[in-house]
Amino acid sequence: MVVPELRPWRAAGPHAARVAAALRPRLARVAATLAPPLARLRRNVSARATPSGAPRDTEAAGPRGNRVARAVQPQVARLVQATKARVGHLRGTRPKPGPNWRYTAGATTVGLALAAGVVTAAGPWDSSGQRTAERDHAVALDRTGGADHGPAYGPTHPGDAVPGPAPSAAAVLAGLGGYGGATGNTVKSAPQAAAPDPAALATVLGPLLGDPALGPVHTAAVVDVATGRLLYGSGADQALTPASTTKIATAVAALSAMGPDHRLTTRTAFEPDTGELVLVGGGDPTLTARPRADGWASLRTLAGSTAAALKKRGIERVTLSYDTTLFAGSGRHPIGENGNLARVTALAADEARTDDSTSGPVQRYPDPAAQATNEFAAFLNAAGITTSPPGPSKASTRAETLATVSSPPLSALVERMLTYSDNDIAEALARQTALATGVRADFAGGGTAIGAQLKKLGLPTAGAVFHDGSGLDRTDKLTARLLTALLTKAADPTRPGLRPALTGLPVARFTGTLSTRFVDGPVGGAAGVVRAKTGTLSGVNTLSGMVVDQDGRLLAFAFLTADPDSPEAAPVQAALDRVATALAGCGCG
Repeated sequence: MVVPELRPWRAAGPHAARVAAALRPRLARVAATLAPPLARLRRNVSARATPSGAPRDTEAAGPRGNRVARAVQPQVARLVQATKARVGHLRGTRPKPGPNWRYTAGATTVGLALAAGVVTAAGPWDSSGQRTAERDHAVALDRTGGADHGPAYGPTHPGDAVPGPAPSAAAVLAGLGGYGGATGNTVKSAPQAAAPDPAALATVLGPLLGDPALGPVHTAAVVDVATGRLLYGSGADQALTPASTTKIATAVAALSAMGPDHRLTTRTAFEPDTGELVLVGGGDPTLTARPRADGWASLRTLAGSTAAALKKRGIERVTLSYDTTLFAGSGRHPIGENGNLARVTALAADEARTDDSTSGPVQRYPDPAAQATNEFAAFLNAAGITTSPPGPSKASTRAETLATVSSPPLSALVERMLTYSDNDIAEALARQTALATGVRADFAGGGTAIGAQLKKLGLPTAGAVFHDGSGLDRTDKLTARLLTALLTKAADPTRPGLRPALTGLPVARFTGTLSTRFVDGPVGGAAGVVRAKTGTLSGVNTLSGMVVDQDGRLLAFAFLTADPDSPEAAPVQAALDRVATALAGCGCG
């Protein structure tokens, strides 16, 4: 199953491919030139470090030289690895597959700046972690193995060898299979690498977690996904306010309750006895009224199909109403009116946003259902159907369904929710989980359903409290142990339907809420490697996700902080990024 590709990405794909083809010969020459000195630099840096990463001899280089060496070591290691792979590819040999994730679009990159531009242009991930633009480009060329297949019309120069097909972009989880075209059926680690040693891991993480910026209360957990073993824990069972990392729990619960292929349907129902047309909300938080639906359910399409059905019956005038009874209770979140979330209702278009934005806080229409129905009425009028001013109602069992539009699969909704920390989708999915499990579909019911579903999965829910699905409620509580258990469960090869809870995680410096983090300084070495969900409220900052360490082990982590006296988020987030970067660069086996 594939996440629908947005039109802007599809349009950008060929441009990225052309840029890649033009730059490939130059990159090859640069790679060949840089490989020897980079290798020497890497050996020199490694020679000056003990197994724990502390400097052995500072006499030759001095303190400043050693600080620089330690800072650049992760970047040098990754650049050397990328260079070796690229040189091997250009010589016509296929690089040996490694356990680390590689982020490529047209397999063009040597250097993070170029990588960031091309990967961003390549578009969204599919369920296996390969970008759909890469896959589609490979299909168009009728080749196998990835998007970069060398010059389309032969060698650039007569003496150049035509490179063979490059390997496809690595899946999100090395060795995880059974879903979205990935291969294999187990979580595999590098055969030569053991799980990180807990003592060595504590030596690396302990000082960073002691950073005063993290405040007086912070908890942490690191788990080896292959074994489920807790490798590092500091207050791992202490429940703290999780903020938006709550959405990981919402994602796993919704996917478990409904399955990744489930779709949410909005329909129109005609009452033959009264001539009333009812727009029936199906609780789809991604329903759009915009001219370009980009793969989401379209209110315009629904209006066109409904108008055609009415005209076929000889009807050109209707009494229009709308039905929001799928959800129960008040739609007003306990935090009150807030630009981060519209009123939760079974019927809304474009999340009731008053501008053209698609994510982030913005002013919302006070009555999303009424606004959506007014837009629907305008579309009907344009199609030749006259309507009355709309009002609330409920479709009867006698009503005839005239037309329907359905959301993309639940997997796509989950990925969008996680990538952009979309509160509207989160609250809708909490209610949908309640409906799927026979619980009242309101805020309390959604929280109850999430907790019950996680308990059913055998997850450690002790101390967990869910009062919503988004994490905006400060009375929500989660533990670091539960967050890492959620990620480990989503990586379970026997539960491929939970995989979108991982593929939707933002990628450091590349996507969603991590697009502006892991950019400068030593943390830049983790760009494109760390995948994690962020959480931010005043005085609360959290980060939970996945990383493949330097030894090829897949690790799940969760870091939670609480400091009501420090409302500034930037220093705390920077400190959390340093911890995640250290985990990614750890060769602690």
